[in-house]
Formats: sequence, structure tokens, C-alpha cells
Amino acid sequence: MDSYATKRQEKTLYSILFAISFAHLLNDMMQSIIPSIYPIIKNQYGFTFGQIGIITLVFQMTSSLLQPLVGRVADRHPMPYALSAGMVFTLIGIILLSVANKYAFIILAVGVIGMGSSIFHPEASRIAQLAGGRKKGLAQSIFQVGGNGGSAIGPLLAAVIVIPYGQRSIIWFAIAAFVAGITLLPVGKWYKSVLHRPASRKIIVSPAIKDLSRSRINWAIAILCVLTFSKYFYMASMTSYFTFFLIDKFGVDIKVSQLCLFAFMAAVAIGTILGGSIGDRYGRKYVIWGSILGAAPFTLALPYVNFTLTIILAIIIGLVISSAFSAILVYATELKPDKVGMMAGLFFGLNFGLGGIGSAFFGWLADKTSIEFIFQISTLLPLLGMVTVFLPNIDGRRVMR
Repeated sequence: MDSYATKRQEKTLYSILFAISFAHLLNDMMQSIIPSIYPIIKNQYGFTFGQIGIITLVFQMTSSLLQPLVGRVADRHPMPYALSAGMVFTLIGIILLSVANKYAFIILAVGVIGMGSSIFHPEASRIAQLAGGRKKGLAQSIFQVGGNGGSAIGPLLAAVIVIPYGQRSIIWFAIAAFVAGITLLPVGKWYKSVLHRPASRKIIVSPAIKDLSRSRINWAIAILCVLTFSKYFYMASMTSYFTFFLIDKFGVDIKVSQLCLFAFMAAVAIGTILGGSIGDRYGRKYVIWGSILGAAPFTLALPYVNFTLTIILAIIIGLVISSAFSAILVYATELKPDKVGMMAGLFFGLNFGLGGIGSAFFGWLADKTSIEFIFQISTLLPLLGMVTVFLPNIDGRRVMR
């Protein structure tokens, strides 16, 4: 490959990255609408908490378990327009959810939305890597922060639209699915043009990866899964129960607790971007070390300090712990550069699945004990960051010729 072509492939294409980040925002915003309708459908149709739990389970399973499978298929048979196709599934699911009046119908609707998410995330993550050039960590961070933003905006829009106007008003979110699908069409066209370049099929693995045995690589991926568990189980306790913790311990009102949660989530968004850039510059393993184990001193102190320090620590924790995901994902794809889609599907699937399981687990534990107790327990999770020591030192990156 000539030097011009090499520089072209190493260039970071921000227009592509911002497009898929915007689509990620819309995708996760639509997904976050599902929990917002639980009070409505429970009262309207007389569902039990167990039935509500099954709805969550179906959505989490279709949006998490399918992702590695979709990613593996995409590795073998890249699908340039899969992102727009995923939005079609989400569009159909949103329409079904707005009119569903029976339990099985609602289950079908959330399952279709989950399938749309499973199709979207693996290929979008692969495109982020391609468009990122040398800055793969930053690329994943830009993509991921869109999802973070969508998850934060969704409940606010639900409070303004769905809660006052009821289940039928969900149909308005179909506009978001349509806009996302249209936004992703040029991205698919660009991706198709990249796939048609003969050089895009050739992947050269760095010597640091070539020297690792298959068992060593699989062991490293298992460690990354443990680290993902520690991050997202802790995040589940914060995103689902931090407001209850503040209300229970300090007696603040709901509005103040929600503002504190928003401050934490804003810190998460900032930390996501910073983590990608730092990983590109100094190495993924250092970011993983600093992000998960580095958050431990702050998480351990959080349950035992006054209100002001609690908020300060929460912001610091959000900044620190959120930087891990991009580094973990890029590290995993560097270990298996021929299976980018499968690795993206695996870790995005763990993201969804562990978040749902963690929320349910801590809810159950809070019923059995107290909100304060689950924070005393969950703050130990970042200590699992110590297993980062077993990750191999790799400084190579995937390079295409």
C-alpha cells in the first residue's frame, strides 16, 4: 500500500463517528422508554411485579445474548446497511409497544426492540473502529457517549411525553427510529465502499499479539469479562439506587436526588470521552487499571461521608470508572482482530445483561436488607480491578494494509 493510502486509512473520520454516535443516542433513548411505561401498563392491565420482571428479562436477553451471535455473523459476512436495518426493527417494536394491549403483545414488542439493538451495536462498533483510524479508543468513546446521552435523555422525555399522555404517545418515538435509520444510510454507503477496497480485508496482527497462545488470549478475555462485571454491577447500584440512597440517608427530596444522579451521569459521559483518548496515548491496560481499581478508594468512602462529600465522590467515581469500557472493548478487539464484531457484541451484550441483572439483584438485596447496605457491599466491586495484573502487556494495534 502506498503512503497516501496508508494515511487515508489511519485518518480519523469524525463525520462518521458523530453520525453513529447520534444514532446511538437515539437508539438508547428509545430503549430507555421501556422501563418508563411500567407503572402505566401495570396499573392499566393489572400486571404483577413478576410479569414486569419478565418483560425486562425478555428485553435484556434479546438485546444482550443475541449480540455476540450477530457480531460473529457480521465478522464473516459484513453487512453495510445492518445499522439501518436494526433501526427498522426498533421502529416496528416502538409502533407495536404503543398499541399493545395484551401481555404477549407487549413481550413481542420489547423483544423486537431488543433485536434491533442486537443488530445495531456490533456493526456500529466495528464501523467506529474503522472510522477511528489510529484513534480507536477515542472512536469507541465518541460512539459510547452517544448511548450514555440517550439513556439520560430517555427518562426525561418519557416524563414529559409518555407519563402525561399514556402508552399511545410512545408512537412519537418512532420518529427517532426513522431519523436514526436515515442518518445511518450514508454511514452504510461509506462502510460498503471500505469493504470494496481489497486492502480492507487484510489484517496484520501486532507481534505482541502473535506471541500469545490461544489459551492466553482466551484467559485475557475472561479477565476482561470479570472487569466488565465489576464495572457494570457497580454502575447498576448507582444508576438504579443512588437517588434512594440519598433520600434515605440524608432526607433530600426527589428533585435534589435526581439532580445528584444527573451530576453523576454527566461525569460518566465526560469520563467516557477522556478514557478513550488516554488509552490511545498511554495504553489500554493503564486505563483499565486506573479506571476500575482507581475508583475503589472513592467508592469505599462514599457510604460513610456527609452529603457534600458524597456528591463530590460520586462525580469523581463517574469520571474515573466510566473510562474503562472503551479501553476494555478496544483491548479485546486487539486480542482478536479478526473478530471485531463478535467482541463488540460480547461486551455490549455484557453491558446490557449485567446492568439488568445487577439492578434486579440489588433491588432484591435492598428488600432483604436496606439501601445503605447495598451501597456498603457494591462499593467493594471495583477492588476486582486487581485482576488487571493478569492481563498481558500489549502495545500493538490492528493495522490494515
